[in-house]
Amino acid sequence: MSDVASFQPAASPAAPSDLAALIDALRHPPGNLSDATDPLERPMLGTTLYLAECSLETRHGVFRAAIFQDIIDKHYVLALAHGDIHAPGPLYTRLHSSCVTSETLGGCDCDCSQQLEGSFKLIAEKGRGILFYLMQEGRGVSYVGKSRDRMLVQASLDRLSTFQAYQALGLKKDHRNYDNISDICRLLNISPEFVVLTNNPDKLDALRAQGLKIVGTETLEFEPGPFNLAYLTSKADGGHILKQPATSELRRALPPEPVTPFAPHALPGALRFIHTSSYFLPIRPVDNEVILSEAQFRDIPAGHPLVRDHRPADGGRVFVSVDCAALVAHRREHPADAVAGLLSMPYWFRVHVYYDIVTSQEFVVLVHGKRDTATVPVVRLHSDSLFNRFPLRAVENRDKLQQSVKHIVAHGHGLLLLLHNDGRGAGFGAFATDLMMTQRGDAVSSDEAYRKIGVGYDSRDYDASMLLLRQHLDHGRIHMVMNSPESLVRKPEYAEALHRHGIDVEKWIFLGDTHSDDE
Repeated sequence: MSDVASFQPAASPAAPSDLAALIDALRHPPGNLSDATDPLERPMLGTTLYLAECSLETRHGVFRAAIFQDIIDKHYVLALAHGDIHAPGPLYTRLHSSCVTSETLGGCDCDCSQQLEGSFKLIAEKGRGILFYLMQEGRGVSYVGKSRDRMLVQASLDRLSTFQAYQALGLKKDHRNYDNISDICRLLNISPEFVVLTNNPDKLDALRAQGLKIVGTETLEFEPGPFNLAYLTSKADGGHILKQPATSELRRALPPEPVTPFAPHALPGALRFIHTSSYFLPIRPVDNEVILSEAQFRDIPAGHPLVRDHRPADGGRVFVSVDCAALVAHRREHPADAVAGLLSMPYWFRVHVYYDIVTSQEFVVLVHGKRDTATVPVVRLHSDSLFNRFPLRAVENRDKLQQSVKHIVAHGHGLLLLLHNDGRGAGFGAFATDLMMTQRGDAVSSDEAYRKIGVGYDSRDYDASMLLLRQHLDHGRIHMVMNSPESLVRKPEYAEALHRHGIDVEKWIFLGDTHSDDE
């Protein structure tokens, strides 16, 4: 029998009611995700996929976090709800884009962390609201794009604004996309009247374009500092509703050394890494302790009211404890005061940003102090924790980073390699699922949760980290900062990777170890 003869005609098209049933089978009914009866359900609408939900204890009360991921560009969107978001009446909301430099590293060259904290506080005060946290770093161009902007602006000594730098780099003013917001509102079964917390009119246009109703706005403006004044001035000139940059009498602070821009290039000894940018990041002093040379310290009059205490640091330097609340007022009243300038000194780190062609991830290396062959640097490999960017009651991961920064600064030279590897390398989706399972009682521990998810205890690529770290060492000797001896025992691949790449740890510094002589 021929192929033509054996061909059977297709069945008749389904009736419209059958088609509707087929389509309905693809979708979950809208509703409050926290009320889902089946813990395995993962609703999806458009390009927005629901991953997990969990409760977060913040300093401003309990927020419920629903975690989503866009299936096209893979960025996460978090909806952090406080109070009854289904009740009638205006819902206070914030669309907040991630900022690793201020929210994770403690950088003070923008106002992002202040806006994030202020949004949590205001929503809690209003009693109900929702904060959308979008992983759209650098107005949607990733940290690679943002860091190249910073490099160019600093090289120009602030003669270029951030928007002019974007244009010179072939970028649009803003690459962000907010289309997931309407999907999330439908998945959460809310159609509220929004009061939007923003200084950016473009966000209002983006929400209205999705059919979302806006009944009001409130700005979030904070007093500029010497390290973010130029940036905030650029935003004000670019259309953001900011009044204080134009009236501030502060002097803009420039980087401690010249910045020379360069074109991206692969590392000769590690071709997987493309070095995209390098610039200076001012980090807020940990525990309000600035670091000064002995000469700088001698310039401060004895008994100065802004100085609480002081103690010695390595290399003949001095840690000075500052009354920060009094400093802000003093700096406002005496903007040209040299002492106020000294006591406003941040910890300066040179940031190096790399793009990894193997994983498509960004690797960030921060270097403090002068690189030389005589000094053994203090080194920390630190995995970012997305939730620790928020004002939680307990921010253990952020505390560890700050302790590490203080060890490096006290020593005078060191490196911090930041890994965007929530969930011990398994990703933020796995981390959030782990938290959801342990909170619900579906797993008694993270170890059990990870077994059910299907990943091992530690999925981080230590060989890649050590390969990149080796590019920043003049010799193979380091002092390594770790959380505890137990963490080193549980991660034998960590020490094995150090050995494979010829890195000799002369000293282990364990965070919280009171016997460490590096305190």
